Amino acid sequence: MNNKLISWIIFILLCFIWGSSFILMKESLKGLTATQVASLRIFSAAVVFLPFAFFHISRIPKKKMGLVVLAGLFGNLLPAFCFAIAILKLDSSLAGILNSLTPICVATIAIVFFRDKIKARKIAGVIIGFSGLCVLTFTQKNISLDNLGYSLLIIAGTIFYGINVNLVGHYLKGINPVYLATVSLSFMSLPAFCILWQQGFFQLDFSDAVTQWSVINSVLLGITASSFATIIFYMLVQRAGGLFASLVTYGIPFVALFWGFLDGESITVTEITGLIIILFGVFLANWPGKKESGTKAPPAEYNAKKQ
Repeated sequence: MNNKLISWIIFILLCFIWGSSFILMKESLKGLTATQVASLRIFSAAVVFLPFAFFHISRIPKKKMGLVVLAGLFGNLLPAFCFAIAILKLDSSLAGILNSLTPICVATIAIVFFRDKIKARKIAGVIIGFSGLCVLTFTQKNISLDNLGYSLLIIAGTIFYGINVNLVGHYLKGINPVYLATVSLSFMSLPAFCILWQQGFFQLDFSDAVTQWSVINSVLLGITASSFATIIFYMLVQRAGGLFASLVTYGIPFVALFWGFLDGESITVTEITGLIIILFGVFLANWPGKKESGTKAPPAEYNAKKQ
C-alpha cells in the first residue's frame, strides 16, 4: 500500500479516536474529579503496556532512555491533567479551538529551538486550517467565554504536545513506535498511581453506579486515546513528519459534527464552509515536496539495522 495513503488512514483513525475522547472524558467526570480522571487514564494505559514494556525496554538505546521518559511526560501525563481540569470549566467549543493550536506550537518550537526550515506553504496551510476552525467554532451560538483563565491550561497542553512531537521527530525517530509508546507510557504508571492514591481514588464507593460508569469510561479513555492512539501517533510522526501528525487536531471538529449529525443535529452552510477551509489548509500543509530536516523518519532499511 502507498506510504502516503497509509499516513492518511492513520490520520483519519486518530481524528476519530481523539475526537471521540471528549465524550469519554465528560462521562468520566460525572463521578470522578478531574485529577482522578487524568491519573486513572494514564495509569490504565500504562498497565496495559507494562507486560510489553518489559520486553521492549531492552530494544531502546540506554542513552535515549531519558528522552523516552520525557516523551511519556510531555506527550501523555502532563497534557492529560491540563485537559481534564480545563474541560470542567471551559466550553467544549472553545477548548476545541485552543487544542488546535498544537500544529502552530509544533511549527514554532521546530523553528525556534530546533532551527528547522519549514516551507512557507506548510505554514500557510496551518494558518488557513486554523482560520477555518475559528469560523466553525464561532458559529456555535452557545459558546461561553467564562473562565477564560482555564484556557491557559489548554495552551500549556498544546505546548507540551509541541515539545513531544519535536522530541520524537528529531531524537527518537529511529526507535520502533510500539517500543517507544509502550516504554514511555509504562514509566508514567508510578506517578499516575501516586496521584490516584493521594486523591483518594481507592477510598471511593465502587458499588455506586455513577462511580462505576466513570471508572469504565476513564479506563476506556486510557486504553484507546492514550495507549493505542500513542502508538499510531508516533507511527504517523515517523512516516509523515511532526507537523502533519499534529494537524490531527484539525480533524476533531469533523468527528464532533459527525456525532452531532447522528444525534439529529443539522449542519449549516457556514459549518460546511469552515470544514472546507480546514480541509484545504490540511492538504496545503501536506502537499508533496522535499523532506524537512528533522521531521521525518529515516528509510525502513536504516530502522531495521538500528533495531
